[in-house]
Amino acid sequence: MAHRILIATSRYYDHITRELEAGVAETLEGEDVTAETIEVPGAFEVPGIIAMAADSGRYDGYIALGCVIRGETSHYDYVCGESARGLMDLAVERRLAIGYGILTVENEQQAIVRADRKQKNKGRDAAVACLEMIKLRKKFVG
Repeated sequence: MAHRILIATSRYYDHITRELEAGVAETLEGEDVTAETIEVPGAFEVPGIIAMAADSGRYDGYIALGCVIRGETSHYDYVCGESARGLMDLAVERRLAIGYGILTVENEQQAIVRADRKQKNKGRDAAVACLEMIKLRKKFVG
């Protein structure tokens, strides 16, 4: 039976997140999965949409994608910290299999390098983490 995965993507830095999504798609190709993508405005909203989707019981795993680039204010710190905390809370408290692919960087060049499939390919890393967590969840939770 194919695993169902929801890819929750922040569209705030669309050119970065499209590359992350491409890394995810390449990684999931050939795997026994059915993936669906849902878009949210920013990284802050990713944990909320994953929580809503988890309530539906339709998904075996989740991939969180986004990009937060440091600016001139403390907004960066809140968005990074709270989105990471929200996803960790979901993983721990609700035992969700989540692959974390929200880039938190100092500048756009760092984001490009991390998203690029020929460089760091963090989309791939998030997809691999999700697949591994689905397997481990099945082992311990059933």
